[in-house]
Amino acid sequence: MAKQKKSPRPKAETPKGFRDYFGAEVTHRTEMLAKIAAVYHRYGFDALESSGVETVQALGKFLPDVDRPNEGVFAWQEDADSDKPGDWLALRYDLTAPLARVYAQHQNDLPKPYRRFAMGPVWRNEKPGPGRFRQFYQCDADTVGASSVAADAEICAMLADCLEEVGIERGDYIVRVNNRKVLNGVMEVAGLSGDDKEAERGIVLRAIDKLDRLGVDGVRALLGEGRKDESGDFTKGAGLDDVQADVVMGFVTANDDISALFQNLHDVSHPSRERMASVFESATSITGVSYEASDLDRKMASGLRNFFAIGHLGQLVKNSDVGTQGVAELNEIVQLLHAQGYGPDRIVIDPSVVRGLGYYTGPVFEAELTFEIKDDKGRTRNFGSVAGGGRYDDLVKRFTGQEVPATGVSIGVDRLLAALDAKGRLDKTADGPVVVTVMDKARMADYQKMVAELREAGIRAEVYLGNPKNFGNQLKYADKRGSPVAVIEGGDEHEKGVIQIKDLILGAKMAEGATLEEYKELPSQYEVPRDQLVAKVRAILDSQS
Repeated sequence: MAKQKKSPRPKAETPKGFRDYFGAEVTHRTEMLAKIAAVYHRYGFDALESSGVETVQALGKFLPDVDRPNEGVFAWQEDADSDKPGDWLALRYDLTAPLARVYAQHQNDLPKPYRRFAMGPVWRNEKPGPGRFRQFYQCDADTVGASSVAADAEICAMLADCLEEVGIERGDYIVRVNNRKVLNGVMEVAGLSGDDKEAERGIVLRAIDKLDRLGVDGVRALLGEGRKDESGDFTKGAGLDDVQADVVMGFVTANDDISALFQNLHDVSHPSRERMASVFESATSITGVSYEASDLDRKMASGLRNFFAIGHLGQLVKNSDVGTQGVAELNEIVQLLHAQGYGPDRIVIDPSVVRGLGYYTGPVFEAELTFEIKDDKGRTRNFGSVAGGGRYDDLVKRFTGQEVPATGVSIGVDRLLAALDAKGRLDKTADGPVVVTVMDKARMADYQKMVAELREAGIRAEVYLGNPKNFGNQLKYADKRGSPVAVIEGGDEHEKGVIQIKDLILGAKMAEGATLEEYKELPSQYEVPRDQLVAKVRAILDSQS
């Protein structure tokens, strides 16, 4: 009889695109989620925890590839090998599509508008890369059933508050706001509206989205015949003529144009003076606010960034009804935010924000961290986006057949944690427990009683449960746990009714180079009566904080 081969041992390795989180990392994330949840709750949003699995049908067009339901998501078919295979199921790709399903399913029982927040992991079966994982946390808040742009303005204000609540200082972030209706208006003015232009619009949108990588010239090439990259590969363009391309490029370079006008506000001899006056006139007609450019103080002018943006965009889409509506909505958002004290130092109108997801129908927003970091190759770059969202009035319609207005935002918690780490604002060492050492296994009950007293006082503590034979190993264990204090009670201490309490943090610092005099002045081990255990440990912990 042939000898059966042994099954190979499984490899102890994390699947590609996933990672494990330990100690302080988990604690930091939990604390951040709690802070964001507190802001969401303060704004009146209720918590929702939906299923981590949805039917592929429910995810629908929001899948990366609807024709291959197992691509882009982690999906499987129930009873796939049976005569009657069941539904295709998938781990949720985001938290927004599940919300649409929940609202459609329970709409008769939910308040209208329905304001919910949700937090948890999502999964994407995509190629992983540096800082890009297949499982990550999202932190969403959405309002379903409110058509007013006041709901969008509220989301923007709440997003700014969340960033500051978790430790991103004002000046290190900006919330950028645009409106898909403005972009639709640009498309209409450029002659790209209608079902027969869907392919060209797709190429144009993808080209605009590559502005940061390709620059103005690269985008312009993709609007025309196409572009050949450095490797010689050719990407077919949208085939627009020069007039059409000029319209789109007016939108692409809008941010630079607005900044240039703003910077040259007081230069009465600047060539763009006539253009500036035209933008002022446009902005005044849209906002109802009038300024005299030549009389403006520079400090006052710093608050006019959004005023310039609205005027410039108004001119771009003045021949489009949908574009004009989009600019009017942006103006209303600015006015509502201004009334609450949110100015352009935190929230700006920015035409460069083009959210990639197809279901956005109105205002879109993105939170960007503006400070610089070093990438893996040592190059300096801005940290970039950590949150985004917008209005998606057609999402629920897939289930109900009726349009239901909705708007929301999703915060990338892992990105925010990475940002705080880059700024040096995360303590990477977990607060370890007080360790009660074991000097006599026969008196384990005494040691457990000590731990119970510490825990009842709200102090994190544990008894050493390894082999107590080598006392040095117990202290090494405490050091590896990051323990602040070790409690020691041998037979002699027990007979005298005392305990030894060792300040491990101070002891480690002194071991790094303290002089004999410093060592005598700052003892790191104390003998105290047994009944002073909790008081002395708390005093040491307070001195360490």
